[in-house]
Amino acid sequence: MTPDGGIEYYDKRHLFRMGDEPLHYSMGQARKVVELKGFRLLLSVCYDLRFPVWLRQRPSAPEHFEYDALLCVANWPAPRRQPWRTLLQARAIENLGYVIGVNRVGRDGNGLEYAGDSMVVDFKGEPMIDSPTGAGFVETATLSAEALKTFREKFPAWQDADTFHWEA
Repeated sequence: MTPDGGIEYYDKRHLFRMGDEPLHYSMGQARKVVELKGFRLLLSVCYDLRFPVWLRQRPSAPEHFEYDALLCVANWPAPRRQPWRTLLQARAIENLGYVIGVNRVGRDGNGLEYAGDSMVVDFKGEPMIDSPTGAGFVETATLSAEALKTFREKFPAWQDADTFHWEA
């Protein structure tokens, strides 16, 4: 939901086979970037985080980055909390953008535990918000478009990225 009442949605691309998702859902075919208060957000869901090619920035010039922040909403169980945390930071570093990872906390109906570990990570991979393990919380971070732009200009790693063509 956008502040003006608009509705945007993203269909998850990578279905979690270990949870039988392919038996119940169809995978999404398109990436979705939405704009919110001047920031472009690439939407993703849970298991998508493990697939860097799907989430890869494809800039053609410093002013033509596809997105400024990756938003990933997830259900990563506590036993896989370290990969969740590591992948959030990796996606920020490799894409020269912020990453916002929102993960559930508590126990689900099947008895699985979720540690939370929601994070906001800056474009260098540094946590700006790092939630307490196993606890719900509310916290606010300020994402700086100017700091992001400056970093992308001073560290133009995107210019050396491999080119590729992705097909569904």
